[in-house]
Amino acid sequence: MDVTNRFVLDFALRFARQRGAARVLDFGCGAGRLVQAGIAAGLDMAGADVYYGGSKTRAEAERLGLLGGAIREIRDGRLDYATASFDLVLSNQVLEHVADLNAALEEIHRVLKPDGAVLSIFPARDVFREGHIGIPFAHWFPGNSRLRFYYVWGLRRLGLGTWKQEAATCRQWAVDKLAWIDAYTHYRSRREIFDAFGRFFVSQLRESDYIRYRLLDRPGRRALAVLADLPVVSAAARAVFRKLAFLVIVSRKVAR
Repeated sequence: MDVTNRFVLDFALRFARQRGAARVLDFGCGAGRLVQAGIAAGLDMAGADVYYGGSKTRAEAERLGLLGGAIREIRDGRLDYATASFDLVLSNQVLEHVADLNAALEEIHRVLKPDGAVLSIFPARDVFREGHIGIPFAHWFPGNSRLRFYYVWGLRRLGLGTWKQEAATCRQWAVDKLAWIDAYTHYRSRREIFDAFGRFFVSQLRESDYIRYRLLDRPGRRALAVLADLPVVSAAARAVFRKLAFLVIVSRKVAR
């Protein structure tokens, strides 16, 4: 399990301990590895995913025996859970794949109990690196831009980019990955994100928590974690982190 998933799981465990008990939903759970880990750690945990065409995780969730049990498929944007079913909803690197953010947040709001919480981790449009294909600024170009194609193709020829094994040539890699970005990602400005969250939740940005967690996750970095707690350093670290990685948003349900 990578460090971000460990952070998410630890957040859920701490939340459950603070509440005494908590029903937890992993929204956009994919194959369900986090759901499995949460259940193994003693959480009352479930998952949900729309299983869009650009993902191969549905077959893995079926193979693990989770789909139809601990994991339910999202159909027509509707979560297959009753209103006010969960104390906590987790969303890790999911909301940049959601076409209608308002509808998704409204549905999350529906299944949350009063005073329920949401942990959302995902990038805004102004992040420097397009994390799904590993090419800086690839998501900043217009979708039909020939300049984007040549830019991505050129950087791939220089050795940049992920999923390198899936295309015979650098050119085909650029074609395939840009088509994937256009089909399955929906990057938004921070203002658009905050406006959408503000319709349903009271939210705080909590990148400092993740930065500290990541520093403490590696031996020998405790001194850096202490340094990162200093106000000036913390503010700079948050600003840089949002440009290089993602937002970390903790939200509370509010009455509508």
